[in-house]
Amino acid sequence: MGEDGPVTEARTAPRLIATDLDGTLLCSGGTVSDRTAAALAAAEAAGVQVVFVTGRPPRWMQQLSPHIGGHGVAICSNGGAIVDVRRGGELIEYFPMPAETSLAVVEALRTELPGTAFAFEYADGWAREPEYEVLMWGDAEVREIAPAERLLADGGPVRGLFKLLAKHPDLDPDTFLSEARTAAGHLAEITRSAPIPLLEISAPGVTKASTLARWCAEHGIDRSEVVAFGDMPNDLEMLAWAGTAYAVANAHPQVLAAVAQHTVSNEDDGVAAVVEELLRLL
Repeated sequence: MGEDGPVTEARTAPRLIATDLDGTLLCSGGTVSDRTAAALAAAEAAGVQVVFVTGRPPRWMQQLSPHIGGHGVAICSNGGAIVDVRRGGELIEYFPMPAETSLAVVEALRTELPGTAFAFEYADGWAREPEYEVLMWGDAEVREIAPAERLLADGGPVRGLFKLLAKHPDLDPDTFLSEARTAAGHLAEITRSAPIPLLEISAPGVTKASTLARWCAEHGIDRSEVVAFGDMPNDLEMLAWAGTAYAVANAHPQVLAAVAQHTVSNEDDGVAAVVEELLRLL
């Protein structure tokens, strides 16, 4: 990163920009700055596709509709779902975790990390256990509150589960991730993006990278033509897969260490700063 901002090593402009949202593209409070909005619009106008690749569930995407571009598509829930943002987060495709796998993960984490509580993002909404404390966005859209075994049982309400959430009351977030991967990493993809001990769990092989790769293949875009941005452990696979990757300055230490190119922080419009440079190559 240069004194005045990021220095891009790209030789040609990309065909697709893949960016995480919270902590990367968005300012604190979840807003899109005027500069960032202008940079995204300019990229789309120049024929560069912008795809949001986020841990957010589909139901948290509606307010971002003006910034998604003509295609209207975002990859949500760490690759678990592809949604049409312009149609209220309507599911286009999702990659479910089998109920038996979900129950095995729940059992493993309860055994090894007592106190863990669970919530469930699925095709028809979201549900949680009574012990799963809701700290943000409230409970307005919760469909069911019950123990995991009842929610995931045959004939139960949770069908088409594409993201399992696990929360612990007091473990260090990175410790929680490490110990959870030891306990259940052979069963599912386990990652984190929040500053609290909250894990995000997907079906085996389902990550931001896997679903982004699928989207790009369907649109004839090679990974070398993708520039990706991120800040947290759930972005690492995507940043490793993309031809060019940037970590924002406020990123988790693991991300800063893993990604060679850095840009300024999300509060300083780090994504926009790189996109503006890339568009000058056109």
